Amino acid sequence: MFVQYKRDIIMEWVKDYQLFLFDFDGLLVNTEEVHYRAYKKMCADRGFDLPWTFPRYCRAAHYNQATLRKELMESVPGLEADEPDWDVLYQEKKNAMVELLSSGHVTMMPGAEELLRALDKEGVERCVVTNSPMEQIDLIKKDNPVLETIPHWYTRETYSKAKPDPECYLNAISQLCPDGKKVIGFEDTPRGMRALLETPAEAIFITQVDYPELGEFLEKGARHYESLSQLAS
Repeated sequence: MFVQYKRDIIMEWVKDYQLFLFDFDGLLVNTEEVHYRAYKKMCADRGFDLPWTFPRYCRAAHYNQATLRKELMESVPGLEADEPDWDVLYQEKKNAMVELLSSGHVTMMPGAEELLRALDKEGVERCVVTNSPMEQIDLIKKDNPVLETIPHWYTRETYSKAKPDPECYLNAISQLCPDGKKVIGFEDTPRGMRALLETPAEAIFITQVDYPELGEFLEKGARHYESLSQLAS
């Protein structure tokens, strides 16, 4: 009975909005820990230890890249002197990410596949708006074919300003839903939410982390669920 009820609620959402916007990492697929391991590998390959736990990584990574860079350099003495060019280090991190994704299985987040299947069945417009490059996404798609049902991908190669700037979401909305129809977006990090809240989309914050900004986001009209599987609650 609960499963049927949940499906009915999902279908109401599917029929009520004309465009669905999705972040990728940590929202649709369980890749956040892989990003964390990639940063640790980047440091280790240069002879340094990144002493962060995974929650500590999230506190740095889920706001903006400037914060991540600053806190990582502070936490790894000698890394900046070894390589002062962040672009070089970040490329090494991306290379490590590709290596890890090639050797490991990434699963869908709870509730993600069910929602994507419903959207595909009803033919509702949907897209992913992510900071991840297409190279990494293609590797993840091999293990999760439901991702092939998403017709539009706005990856880091397709826009100039990263979240929390809303450029990426505004581009998607203007191209896929230019006539003012109802749009809904899903994010799992504070920087993503800040970007989403600067758009006409209804903003849904999917997280189990007690971010200090949660109250602020709710005051601005966002809705909060702990996972996509709890949309029926």
